[in-house]
Amino acid sequence: MNKKYMIYMYLLKARTFIALLIVMGFFSVMVPNFLTMSNLLIMTQHVAITGLLAIGMTLVILTGGIDLSVGAVAGMCGMVAGALLTNGMPIWGSQIIFFNVPEVILLVAGFGILLGLINGAVITRLGVAPFICTLGMMYVARGAALLFNDGSTYANLVGMPELGNTGFAILGSGTILGIYIPIWLMVSFLLLGLYMTRKTPLGRYIYAIGGNESAARLAGVPIIKVKVFVYAFSGLCAALVGLIVASQLQTAHPMTGNMFEMDAIGATVLGGTALAGGRGRVSGSIIGAFVIVFLADGMVMMGVSDFWQMVIKGLVIVTAVVIDQFQQRLQSKVVLLRRHDKKLQAEAT
Repeated sequence: MNKKYMIYMYLLKARTFIALLIVMGFFSVMVPNFLTMSNLLIMTQHVAITGLLAIGMTLVILTGGIDLSVGAVAGMCGMVAGALLTNGMPIWGSQIIFFNVPEVILLVAGFGILLGLINGAVITRLGVAPFICTLGMMYVARGAALLFNDGSTYANLVGMPELGNTGFAILGSGTILGIYIPIWLMVSFLLLGLYMTRKTPLGRYIYAIGGNESAARLAGVPIIKVKVFVYAFSGLCAALVGLIVASQLQTAHPMTGNMFEMDAIGATVLGGTALAGGRGRVSGSIIGAFVIVFLADGMVMMGVSDFWQMVIKGLVIVTAVVIDQFQQRLQSKVVLLRRHDKKLQAEAT
C-alpha cells in the first residue's frame, strides 16, 4: 500500500493537536505573555466550560444526534441556583427552606439531568428529530430563564452565614493543589467519558447506534435507553457549566450560555467526531475545546474585534468539517488499497 496515504492518514488523525500547536505558537509570538503559567491556568479554566459541554455533546453526536439546548440549559440552571441561594424554596404557606451549597449543586445538577431526560424522551418516544427537539428546548429554557426573575439577574450570590449557604464562589474560583476546581471537574468528566466509551457495553452501544442504528436494533442494543442516557448526561454537563459560570461571576444571568452550544459543537467537530455519528473520541473533543478557547482568548489579547472573532471561529469550524470529509474519503481509499494488497498476496501464494 502506498506509504503516502498512510502519512496523510496519520497527519489527519493528529490534525487537532497540530492545530493547537499552531495556535499556541502563533499567539506566543504575537502576545508576549500568552504562554505564562498564570495565563495558561486562566485559559484552561475557560477551556473547562467548553470542554464539559463538549464531553456531553460528543456522546450525543456519536449516536447521530445533536443537542442545541446546552447553552440555554446552562443559563436556566444558573438561574435556578441563584433563586435557591437568594430566595430559597417555598414548601408550604409562608415556609421557606434554604439549602447549603452542596445541596444546591446537587439539586441543580438533577434539574439539568431532568431537562436532558425530557429531550431524550421526546426524541425516542415521540420520534421528533434531535435538531428540532433540542432547538425547541433551547427556546423553552431560554424563555423560562428570562421569566424566572422577570429578566433580571440574581446578584451577589455570596449567601448568608445564618442560613448556612455561603461558599458558592469556591466552585468556580477555588483551587486544589493550585489548579482551579472547574479544571478538575473537566478532567474527571474526561476520564469518565473515556471509561464509558472504551471500557463499558454502554460505549459500544453508543458507537453502534451512530454507526448503523438499524443494525444495532437487530443486534439487541437498547437504543431508547442509550439515547435517553446521552441526552441526560449532556444536560448534567450543561447544569455544571451553568453553576460554574454563576459561581465565577457571583451572579446568575438569564442570558448566560448564549452561543455556548456552538463552541461545544465546534470543539467536538474539531476533535474528529463525525456529525453523522459512530466515529469520534472524547479526548479529541477536549483538544478541540483547547483550540477553540485558546484561539478566542488569543484574539481577545491581541485586541481583535468581536465581529472578526466570530468570522474566524466560523471559518475554523467549516474547515474542520471539510478536512473530516476529506479524511473519510481518504480512509475509504486506504481500505480499498489494503484489500487490493491482500488480493495480490493471495494470488502470489
